[in-house]
Amino acid sequence: MAAFSSMHCPPSYSSSIYRGKDQSFISSASPRFSVPAKAKVFVQSPGNSHQNAVLMQDGAVATKVSLVGKETHIEKLERDLMSITSLKEWDEKAGFDINENESTVSITVVGASGDLAKKKIFPALFALYYEGCLPKHFTIYGYARSKMTDTELRNMVSKTLTCRIDKRENCGEKMDEFLKRCFYHSGQYDSEENFALLDKKLKEHEGGRVSNRLFYLSIPPNIFINATKCASTSASSGNGWTRVIVEKPFGRDSESSAALTKALKQYLNEDQIFRIDHYLGKELVENLSVLRFSNLIFEPLWSRRYIRNVQLIFSEDFGTEGRGGYFDHYGIIRDIMQNHLLQILALFAMETPISLDAEDIRNEKVKVLRSMRPLRLEDVVIGQYKSHTKGGVTYPGYTDDKTVPKDSLTPTFAAAALFIDNARWDGVPFLMKAGKALNNKRAEIRVQFRHVPGNLYNRKFGTDLDQATNELVIRVQPDEAIYLKINNKVPGLGMRLDRSKLNLHYAARYSKEIPDAYERLLLDAIEGERRLFIRSDELDAAWSLFTPVLAELEEKKIIPEYYPFGSRGPVGAHYLAAKYNVRWGDLGVEQSV
Repeated sequence: MAAFSSMHCPPSYSSSIYRGKDQSFISSASPRFSVPAKAKVFVQSPGNSHQNAVLMQDGAVATKVSLVGKETHIEKLERDLMSITSLKEWDEKAGFDINENESTVSITVVGASGDLAKKKIFPALFALYYEGCLPKHFTIYGYARSKMTDTELRNMVSKTLTCRIDKRENCGEKMDEFLKRCFYHSGQYDSEENFALLDKKLKEHEGGRVSNRLFYLSIPPNIFINATKCASTSASSGNGWTRVIVEKPFGRDSESSAALTKALKQYLNEDQIFRIDHYLGKELVENLSVLRFSNLIFEPLWSRRYIRNVQLIFSEDFGTEGRGGYFDHYGIIRDIMQNHLLQILALFAMETPISLDAEDIRNEKVKVLRSMRPLRLEDVVIGQYKSHTKGGVTYPGYTDDKTVPKDSLTPTFAAAALFIDNARWDGVPFLMKAGKALNNKRAEIRVQFRHVPGNLYNRKFGTDLDQATNELVIRVQPDEAIYLKINNKVPGLGMRLDRSKLNLHYAARYSKEIPDAYERLLLDAIEGERRLFIRSDELDAAWSLFTPVLAELEEKKIIPEYYPFGSRGPVGAHYLAAKYNVRWGDLGVEQSV
């Protein structure tokens, strides 16, 4: 499992050497044999030459050679091989490439001129390089249709790189070194010829080393298949691994998702496909399993017996901002709920895996998703933000975006109640809500525990019994924190109760900067760690929950509830929560803790 401990990355990858066609690796710490296995040396040659070879402790070879008669070509080669004094000479004498025992990683960002590549992927790769997480030999290629030189790519990328990590003095030098590893190739996404030219350039940089290649598809979903086909057939590695990162969305429903998976598997194996959901790389999401499985106080409470409801909340304080054309095709349910929030829910609710291996964790997530009740229309509320004037400033509505049809019914807000029909979670409502143009920006998990039976202090709380409920809050962003709300007595002679927080505030507790989610996920993809990537059966199970209700919303043309830009969202979300005797925990938003 790729682990970030103050971003000190595992040394094993960059120091490993490739052996054979089975793609197994030997650590450089392993003993190196004095005679390479690929060079065959005969102690007694066919020409009656008698050779005694002694392997020295330092790896050199001392020889005593006695030759009789005329030397053949084979005999001369054997004599030359036996007379070498260093391991490097083994390769040179035998005609082997001296780089064959080294590996290199070539990372190709397909769609390099786009916003995602500029704002997230290249900065994440630089952060990994800065912290020594990338292998010794690596090359980064940008690939897009735009005409651009290597220098122009470097200038574009340099504007988005920052020296934020610990603000060390040598960051400028590191940035220059990183940019020297960045190159550009212009080509069409559906051209095998263009990818073949890319392959030629990659081989020049790989210099005969074992080539491992990672392709990041930062492109629209409608060209995933063409780019994958061309990369696989014309630019895949001949002697190492080839992996492809696919950025969401993974289809619009069960049918289109299955078609996408089927098409990808025409050119790739499942273990070559890395479906990225960047929310799974968030530090607090990563900490979910640690919090639960390594703390005795939480695991016994993690069930219907003690938990009243679980809330997964995602809100943004801005609208589509010119991305309405893309967003209108998907909407907030597909964009946020079906992937980000559902993935967090699965991690939260899964049973203890038998190990931390990727497949064991993903098996448990799939079990949760398959245990969930299909979402019903009556358990869903949708909304769309409208124009609003506040403080003399007018904020545009969703349909004011020029890229959005004026009659669009696409939801920019959704709330839903989901249920897991298994022994642990039977009857516990999992409430989700996600929206754009709301009053704040946050992503958090709120676990509301049941009331204390026969609570002696109910009168001290008045009629608001919810005030007496313990609540565990995991704030994913911004200002990452984990805190537990407890009841306690206010100091004094009277009996007045108050709610306090047992708080782990990350910024106060840890001086190190929290790595961006893309850094973690890119490193995992390079190392072949699949724990935080979505498997195809997991994707199928997720879509099966949402596809029926999405189809019903569109077929019946359900009109969303309109809410003002910058508000808390539609009133209907509160009625949905009340239906299950729940109150949204973010109503009284806490100040930063």
